[in-house]
Amino acid sequence: MTPMLYVSLLLNVAVLIPVCLGLARGARWADAAWGPPSPARGILLSIYAAILILSVLLLLLGQPLLAAPLLAVQILYKLMAPFIVRDWRNPVILSNLAIAAVHCVTLAGLWSGLRL
Repeated sequence: MTPMLYVSLLLNVAVLIPVCLGLARGARWADAAWGPPSPARGILLSIYAAILILSVLLLLLGQPLLAAPLLAVQILYKLMAPFIVRDWRNPVILSNLAIAAVHCVTLAGLWSGLRL
């Protein structure tokens, strides 16, 4: 695995552990960022938890090509969000854009290393 892939997957883990715990426990900061508990927030928590679990598994498996689809989906939804939400100043949007930038560098490195 490339160093940048470790960075991306560890970034997912470092961000998503507190986010998932905050959403699951109804932390005040989570309510401020994602709104009060609701079915939609529960669905978001399940998506975040799936990304967290996959990131941990990919770190353990050491299969870089298996990480590419996960990173691609994350990049896509993170880049679409500000247009859909119509808020470029929301802290969740801003942090997602920063994470997407890291994942773009990682994905570009993975693709450039392919020998097709």
